Amino acid sequence: MRLIASDIDGTILGHDGTISPRTVAAFAAAARAGVDIVFVTGRPPRWLEPLRRQIGHTGTVICSNGAVVYDLATESVVSSHLLPWETVAGARKIIRSLVPESHFAAESLDGFHLEPGFLRPGGAPALDGIVPAPLEETVKDGAGIVKFLAIAHTGTADAFLAAVRPGLEGLLSVTHSAPDMALLEMGPFGVNKAVTLAEYAASRGIDAADVVAFGDMPNDIEMLRWAGSGYAMASGHAEARSATDLQAPHFDDDGVAQVIEERLAALRGS
Repeated sequence: MRLIASDIDGTILGHDGTISPRTVAAFAAAARAGVDIVFVTGRPPRWLEPLRRQIGHTGTVICSNGAVVYDLATESVVSSHLLPWETVAGARKIIRSLVPESHFAAESLDGFHLEPGFLRPGGAPALDGIVPAPLEETVKDGAGIVKFLAIAHTGTADAFLAAVRPGLEGLLSVTHSAPDMALLEMGPFGVNKAVTLAEYAASRGIDAADVVAFGDMPNDIEMLRWAGSGYAMASGHAEARSATDLQAPHFDDDGVAQVIEERLAALRGS
């Protein structure tokens, strides 16, 4: 084990916004043992404070499902994969034709942009202050988009994905990670957590066989399959659990910490 790659939400971070002391201690022990640690998330760079404040991580974070590599130490974007505006506009048209009640938003390197109807009243306090408007009015020159989002306020994410995926084939990478809403996350075609993680590992001379990865949702599947040891959370989505033969205990039981502790003990004993 030379590299630990972990998802954040639902894997190490709870709905209450906290990371358990046992999990914090496990990552600290791994770092002291010389294990490289990178977090791989659907979150944008501006929502990484739990890593800095609770774990003390100041290294690399792979954000926006692989579209952005961010350095927490310098608070700067190291690299990014951008979506052309024409692709976003085309995908919006396709999705709306398939699921007319869809609403849209976009994550760019400059911030978050949402269209009217995307948020329900009181639905996301973290986005208070953003004035809804058509994306073509708020995304300057259509540049810098790293994630395109679509939401349907009825149904499930699985059903929403099944309805629109055929129309978006070859246009975008499409996945989801929100357990309680029909929210789709779309990025540049061919870009996902695994692709960018592989690039990160290669830059450090680390093979996939030496990577231990943790995740809980469909947007983690490629990463779990790529890593030499990919652990799906027992509390995770069924598709994530079926993507790998390895399973970490339930989130509520500090599953990630348990696996790290066991693997560090094995390293000390070898």
